[in-house]
Amino acid sequence: MKIKLKKPICFFDLETTGTNIAKDRIVEISILKLFPNQNKEIKTWLVNPEIPIPSEVTMIHGISNNDVKDHPTFNHLASIILQFINGCDLAGYNSNRFDIPMLAEEMLRAEQDFDLKNVNCVDVQTIFHKKEKRTLEAAYKFYCNKNLDHAHSAEADTTATYEVLEGQLDMYDDLENDIKWLANFSKHKEFADFAGFIRYNKEGNEIFSFGKHKGKLVEDVLQKEPGYFGWFQNADFPRYTKKILTAIKLRQFNS
Repeated sequence: MKIKLKKPICFFDLETTGTNIAKDRIVEISILKLFPNQNKEIKTWLVNPEIPIPSEVTMIHGISNNDVKDHPTFNHLASIILQFINGCDLAGYNSNRFDIPMLAEEMLRAEQDFDLKNVNCVDVQTIFHKKEKRTLEAAYKFYCNKNLDHAHSAEADTTATYEVLEGQLDMYDDLENDIKWLANFSKHKEFADFAGFIRYNKEGNEIFSFGKHKGKLVEDVLQKEPGYFGWFQNADFPRYTKKILTAIKLRQFNS
C-alpha cells in the first residue's frame, strides 16, 4: 500500500560513533525523501565525526576512521541536510528514541535552528514491536519477503524502513494511512524532548521523568529551585533537551 502524504516525509538512518546522544557523533546519514506524488529522492553522506570511531563500533557498521577522514564534518553538512528535510515529516527505525535525538543534537551543535514542533515523527520500529516484536531484518523478511543485505549500512536500513512501512500498511487494516495518525501510534510516551528526560502528564503539562524531581511539574521545579536550571544546562544532557527546558523557562518568565 502506498503511503498517503499531505507533505513530503523523510525516512532516515544514522550510523554513529556510539549510542550516547550527548557525546557521540554521526558518521553516516542517509535520507530517503518521499513526495506526495510517490516520487523519491535519496541522499547519503559520510561524515567526519572529529572524534575516533571505536573499533568495536566499526565492526558493527563497517565504517572506520580512515573511511571518514577526508569527508566533511557535520558542521559543514548541517545546513544542506536541514534544507533537504525542511518542511517534511520524519520517519525511521527506532528513530524517536535514537536517530531524531541524535540528529537534533548534531544540528544544535552546528548552531542550526532545529525545531520539531510541527513535525510528525513515525517510528516504524514501534509499529513493528506493537504488532510483531522483532528486529529490522526480521521485519523486512516478514513484511517484504526479502532478505536485508548490507544491514547496518545507513542506505540499506533507510530503504528497508521505507519498504517495511508500506508493508505494514498493506498487512494491518487498522493502521490508518495517515502520517499524523502513524506518528501518534508509534510514540512510546508523550515526550517533550524525544530523549525522554521531559515528558507530558495526562493534563499535557511538562514533567521531569528522572532523578529527584521525577514526576514533578517542570515549571514548579524551576520556580521553587532556581539553581536547577543552571545545573541542568551545565550537565551532560542533550542540547535539544536543554532547548526545551529553556523554552519552558522563557514561557514561565513571559507569563
